[in-house]
Amino acid sequence: MVEEEKEYLISMENNLVNKEQININDNNFQKIMFLYSSALKEIKTKMEILQEELKIFSNYEPIEYISTRIKKPETILEKLKRKNHELTYENMFEYINDIAGIRIVCNFKSDVYKLVEIIEGFQDIRILNKKDFMKNPKKSGYMSYHLVIEVPVNFSSGIMYVKVEIQIRTLGMDFWASLEHKLKYKNPNISKNESKNLIKYAKVINNIDDNMLTISNKLDKEKSNNIMISAENKQKGDMKKFDFKL
Repeated sequence: MVEEEKEYLISMENNLVNKEQININDNNFQKIMFLYSSALKEIKTKMEILQEELKIFSNYEPIEYISTRIKKPETILEKLKRKNHELTYENMFEYINDIAGIRIVCNFKSDVYKLVEIIEGFQDIRILNKKDFMKNPKKSGYMSYHLVIEVPVNFSSGIMYVKVEIQIRTLGMDFWASLEHKLKYKNPNISKNESKNLIKYAKVINNIDDNMLTISNKLDKEKSNNIMISAENKQKGDMKKFDFKL
């Protein structure tokens, strides 16, 4: 990112100073949250349009549902402290990539990679980082595909690029991640044995995902073959209609 863009990203109509300390109760913080909220609306709208386009033009429905969230102010501060950064707006912009987050849940693993490919092709979005936790799961067993992007948002003062984290995963992965989060949130001192069980169940769900994809691919192939056979039979029938002797 060039210096001019960085300065513009950090300040909104010169209301913020680079090294200004974060105060979650002041008006400046509300302005910052407005930026992230606006970026989230932009990317959600873009994904909903894509969802409709694929359904109408390609008869393809890879997206089961979409959800969004803005990270809580206290969580932002906690994450900066955990990363050993000063609590400044500059550091918040620079080092916290998931203040605005969108989750896209798909049916199959192949849908996840297809959506990543499509998002990478968007001309107005900047891809900052990619992490494939499907091929390389976290130690906890967590699986998903993460993209950190910058979304252009049009304001009266000009265009501003704002970071958003995209998480794309299957229904099975989302089921496991949601329950794992709730269990560990309620039980922060979860035992090693139970942690191992969670990892084991993540692997079980991964196997189910693989098997479901195999079944889906098999059914698609059979459907394609049946269409081809039907077309061939129709063609033969049409030829017989015109099979006459002089």
